[in-house]
Amino acid sequence: MYIVPIGWLYVALMMAVAEATNTTGTILGGIVTFVLYGLLPVALVVYLMGAPARRKAIKAREAQQQASTSADPPDAGSHAAADGLASVREEP
Repeated sequence: MYIVPIGWLYVALMMAVAEATNTTGTILGGIVTFVLYGLLPVALVVYLMGAPARRKAIKAREAQQQASTSADPPDAGSHAAADGLASVREEP
């Protein structure tokens, strides 16, 4: 999965080196070339490609959290929690 971004960064680095070592080029031009053609596009693509994995991890974490909260009853006993008031029975 990461071979394409690594290759793209290598190409952008070579473009930046060619820009910086050219007789009419500058070091600043090489840095700008590397950032604009290399780092920003690769960072965006890697972030977008990782979105499904992040979403899956969030859902798994929420499911695990839901399972852990539903497994432990609030009173930690086997009986249901009682109300503080007794129910009133009406005569028919």
